[in-house]
Amino acid sequence: MNNRMDYQRELERIREHFGYDFMALALVEPAEYQYVIKWKNAAGNLNDRFKRIVLKSGKGIAGVVFKTGKSIFIPSVYQFVGADNLFNYPIVQSERLKSLGAVPLWNDARVAGVLLGGFREEQLMTEAMMHDLEALARKGIGELNGKEVM
Repeated sequence: MNNRMDYQRELERIREHFGYDFMALALVEPAEYQYVIKWKNAAGNLNDRFKRIVLKSGKGIAGVVFKTGKSIFIPSVYQFVGADNLFNYPIVQSERLKSLGAVPLWNDARVAGVLLGGFREEQLMTEAMMHDLEALARKGIGELNGKEVM
C-alpha cells in the first residue's frame, strides 16, 4: 500500500483548499520506539528540517496534541509561546509559523497522528478554520479512520 503518497497528496489538497501556508502530518512511531512522534509529511514547507524532528508525548505541538487528544489553536505564536520558548516548538521555528492549529487524528479510539495547518503571518488562523480542521480530522485521513470513543 502506498500510503506515503496518499498522505502527501491529501496534505497538498487540504492546504490548497483551505489556503494554509503550511500543512504537516505527524504520526506516532510504534511502542518499541517509546511512542515518539515524527512529522512524516508536509506541504508548503520551507525546508526538510521537519523530517528530523522527533518528539516525545507531551513535548512540542504534536506531542501535546497526542498526549491530551485535544486540539491546539494558536492565533498568535508570540502571545502563546513567547520568543524565548520557541526552541520548545521546533516545527514552528523551522517553518517560521506565526499562527496555527493542530488537531488529533484518531484511529480506532486512539490518537495515531496530528494534523497541523499553519500560516507565516499572525492572526490568520481563525476559530472557523479550527472547526474545519477538526471536522476534516473526524472524517479520517488515509488509513486513520477518525474514530474516537465518546
